[in-house]
Amino acid sequence: MTRNEIITSAKQFVNDSPENYITIESAESPSCVGLRLFDAPIFAFGHADDEIYEQLKSRETIGPHFLPPLEWLSSAKTVISIFFPYSEQIKIANAKDFNWPADEWLHARYDGQIFLKETVTYIQKLLEKAGYKSIAPSFDVRFKSGDSRDKSGDASNKFTSNWSERHIAYACGLGTFGLSKGLITEKGVCGRFGSIVTELDLPKDVRKYKGIYEYCTMCKKCISNCPPRAISDNGKEHLPCSDFIDVTFGKHKPRYGCGKCQVGVPCMSTAPGLKI
Repeated sequence: MTRNEIITSAKQFVNDSPENYITIESAESPSCVGLRLFDAPIFAFGHADDEIYEQLKSRETIGPHFLPPLEWLSSAKTVISIFFPYSEQIKIANAKDFNWPADEWLHARYDGQIFLKETVTYIQKLLEKAGYKSIAPSFDVRFKSGDSRDKSGDASNKFTSNWSERHIAYACGLGTFGLSKGLITEKGVCGRFGSIVTELDLPKDVRKYKGIYEYCTMCKKCISNCPPRAISDNGKEHLPCSDFIDVTFGKHKPRYGCGKCQVGVPCMSTAPGLKI
């Protein structure tokens, strides 16, 4: 199985799957009927033994609880990182009002994550059918993530996990971080990430950047866009962001979201700091 076969199969799955569209039965509002969640995904392929994963174990980055690819699959050779860009309809809808998430965005955050899991699982099964052991860490039973809605215990554990899709995307070469802590890809910051660790040895991508904020111009537009004012010159504070998400969850359960820092910004659909 080649890189091109994986990419082509995934793009076809995203394009053809009914689950990538919102039905009349599940729509939050009439404007969401037929809504397309994701455009074609983009990929980056990294080394499973890249030394950068040890750096992610530092307390300044993720922490010692982070599990590198080889701890998920000892025979791993490749890490596949995937960015699923939201459709234009979702981005345009969420940029109309910066006080409350658009219904389209609520679908993207909730239903989009469900479909993302289906797509990642589909690719994982393709690899396994071809004879290569593969794991999607975020959907593995060993995955652990702090629960922002748990108000007890160690607060430092509420906003972290033992596998970070954004950091994995950075390691594989998909993009760099922005002031809002989103990851900016060549298709922008507006979307979601997934990944697979596999023992299939595929040609690897080379990171086009050296700095963690290289694609961010620090325009600070995300600061003024943020409803709970969770973003400042120093970056994003997780707690006020999480508290605002909780409020949207209370009104739209099971859906929730915000995403105002990802729309109406220069990096919404591209990487303004990317040097070609």
